[in-house]
Amino acid sequence: MESIGVLMVCPMNTYLEDQLSKRFNLYRFWTQNDKTQFLSTTARAIRAVVGNASGGADAALIEALPNLEIVSSFSVGLDKIDLKKCEEKGIRVTNTPDVLTDDVADLAIGLMLGVLRRIPLCDRYVRSGSWVKGDFRLTTRFSGKTVGIIGLGRIGAAIAKRAEAFDCPIAYFSRTKKADSTYTYYPTVIELASNCDILVVACALTEETRHIVNREVMEALGPKGVLINIGRGPHVDEPELVSALSEGRLGGAGLDVFENEPHVPEALFQLDNVVLLPHVGSGTEETRIEMANLVLGNLEAHFNGKPLLTQVV
Repeated sequence: MESIGVLMVCPMNTYLEDQLSKRFNLYRFWTQNDKTQFLSTTARAIRAVVGNASGGADAALIEALPNLEIVSSFSVGLDKIDLKKCEEKGIRVTNTPDVLTDDVADLAIGLMLGVLRRIPLCDRYVRSGSWVKGDFRLTTRFSGKTVGIIGLGRIGAAIAKRAEAFDCPIAYFSRTKKADSTYTYYPTVIELASNCDILVVACALTEETRHIVNREVMEALGPKGVLINIGRGPHVDEPELVSALSEGRLGGAGLDVFENEPHVPEALFQLDNVVLLPHVGSGTEETRIEMANLVLGNLEAHFNGKPLLTQVV
């Protein structure tokens, strides 16, 4: 397969990059100063694209690659891939579900604890020497809080299972009610936010879910409510979130994702009721290797004429 051209759109994982370069003819798109010139001379050699949550295959790139056969995403999310265009052209699409579910769900619980128990602030309190001047202020209990989840898919269900261990009642919103779920279902996000203490965003990013958490939802969650986002940044209306947190209309937030990553609103840096993470939901060594192996397995399956491991399109 060394002659098969694979375009890696951005740096994402050293192990994946090394394995791709050993098994295929790898092109590193981000290293090309003149991408238009690069595509004009190399496009026909490229039969596969590898992307992630930061970069994928939009309509322009797909049109520029006449021999493209497969887009393999080093991510669960597919919002960086023009799925409709892929379907039209018969281009296959894969992602990396399941293997990152546990890590993302673990991190969601960590964010809940971090926000409610003020763990990062406590750490700074000790490091600054402030403890010798007096005890840290009281924080808020996590156990028993009602956790509302937007999107009860693989990751949402894993978060629910973990929260149940803390005696947290679980509620959820999704496009349809889950027939096999015993959790409380609400038909709108507003109703869900009105009836939970912690609202977790765990759905896929689509045009319908963009800014699914808006001012009205934040108002429904209220001044004691906490928002956790381990989905995608555009799920949340970020300027409204900054205002709600700054004005005390929302109690707190734990954020692993942002609208314009890696750029984060500086106003959030000054708030002690927010925990900010650099999109590390799946960021463990174990999971990233498993994700890379899925990408590689899907590519090899495709070019060997075998069934894809995690086919989306």
